[in-house]
Amino acid sequence: MALKDSLRMAMRRQAVGIDVGAQAVRLVVLSCSGRKMGPVRIECVALEPLAPGAMAGAEIVDRQAVARALCAAFGSVPPQCVSAALRCAMAIPGSATFTAHLPGSQVSGPPRPSASLEPAVLMEAERVAGIERHALAVDWYVEDTPPHLGAVCIAATAREHLEARIECAAMAGVTLTTVDVEPQAALRALRHAATFELELDEPYAAIWIGSDGVYGWRIEDETIAEEIRYPSPEYSCVADALRDLAENSLNVCALVGGEIELLEGVCFSLADIGDVLGCSVLPFDCSSLTEGNVIPHSELMHEPAFAVAFGLALRGVAQ
Repeated sequence: MALKDSLRMAMRRQAVGIDVGAQAVRLVVLSCSGRKMGPVRIECVALEPLAPGAMAGAEIVDRQAVARALCAAFGSVPPQCVSAALRCAMAIPGSATFTAHLPGSQVSGPPRPSASLEPAVLMEAERVAGIERHALAVDWYVEDTPPHLGAVCIAATAREHLEARIECAAMAGVTLTTVDVEPQAALRALRHAATFELELDEPYAAIWIGSDGVYGWRIEDETIAEEIRYPSPEYSCVADALRDLAENSLNVCALVGGEIELLEGVCFSLADIGDVLGCSVLPFDCSSLTEGNVIPHSELMHEPAFAVAFGLALRGVAQ
């Protein structure tokens, strides 16, 4: 049976999403057919508490504690899923990340190799971050969907945040292949959930609640029509931000992931989200998002806080 399982997994692409939160490390391991991007399957979900004080916002204060939690969480991963080909991704909080778009007009003309875009990208990253480029870690790509079609999308963070995560993973015997931004990983998971929960092309809101705030997107015709972030100087409260997200919209549903208890801690519940947006609300739930799950039923599958880890793993199996 072990040989059969090993052969089965060798024929599938596998990836693990690692979400290092303020209080716990969360893992999601996904797999899909190695021949094409078919339905994904959850192979494992795991949660390991972090020692108090290990994290301070985006900063990893106690790297040994994070590495120990990573080791313990990976102890839950089935042996047949662990291989040199396993893609591992971790994320950096949105509050520690600076994003920008170079308009298509600045990069128009014949397709250019990535190296020729680098000077302009680094200059823009340095400008928006206010950090010298040698202290920045920068990633970019050319957007192929509206509303920024043709623009160069840039994400930058202080290099120390990236290096701390790479080091913690290495101390746990894990090699990171991707580092993403938490809100974008969560959005990827919520959009995946929408394909299961909603009819094609139905407008909806995707909301993620993290330790650094609330992020929201209004999705219309498979594109991002509006996005908000709270706290932000333009909003006095969460409700104001959500009203902005709902303005002139006909959302049929709001998909909500993240640490919902953080939102409820400021006297704002899932029901309140529905009231402000004028639609029904569905919490993110891993158990309904894959076909042919092979792991035993686990209460962890129903926790909305696994959105980031799921979104990270989803990127890994898609690459």
